[in-house]
Amino acid sequence: MEQIAISRTINLNKPVYFRCKRGIDIIASVLLLLFLAPLLSVIALLIKLDSPGPVIFAQDRVGLKRTNGRRGKWELCTFTCYKFRTMQHNADSSLHRAFIQAFINDDDEGMAALNGEDTQTRKLVRDPRVTRVGRLLRNSSLDELPQLLNVLRGDMSLVGPRPPIPYEVDMYRNWHLRRLETIPGLTGVWQISARSEADFDQMVNLDIWYIEHQSLWLDLKILFKTPIVVLRGKGAV
Repeated sequence: MEQIAISRTINLNKPVYFRCKRGIDIIASVLLLLFLAPLLSVIALLIKLDSPGPVIFAQDRVGLKRTNGRRGKWELCTFTCYKFRTMQHNADSSLHRAFIQAFINDDDEGMAALNGEDTQTRKLVRDPRVTRVGRLLRNSSLDELPQLLNVLRGDMSLVGPRPPIPYEVDMYRNWHLRRLETIPGLTGVWQISARSEADFDQMVNLDIWYIEHQSLWLDLKILFKTPIVVLRGKGAV
């Protein structure tokens, strides 16, 4: 993995919490992968039937990880993040880059122009790269399920800020980097409270709040609320 330079020294001083968190991640990810295996197989088949290309989309993401085992340092590194493919194979990323730039800069006009309409949803609503099955997977968040493999590997946790793409981090202002000061996750405070209705600074502030208050009890509350939010479809695109 490539190490990412940052301007802050990261200090995670909750060793018991992080050991317990890792244990829960391993047990839960194994059980979920086994339990969801039939569903994962059906999704993989639907993707194959819908459009040519691989079932899994692999992309570099940025996340915090301890290097050289338990006694190593916490460092920001790139890792390969897995999702079910929801776009045409080899889709151009320039549209997403432009939207992320507008999103970080809170440029409503720019986001509306890229979406082709004025919308309160701060995501690409009308993305021509997304397939028919891909849109269904995104609306239900099922495209994220392969990231259970990332959780099992230790790249991610069940709960934490979403891991950004490297070119997104390049656009951050210095204070935005604080959202990277813990292990990235599948779900978090932003996902259960605002999702795509929040602007970027609000999202970062929610992630920072989580980092400052993270505990096993908070993680369990977020995990409990996540399926409810997903089923309601609030903020999904």
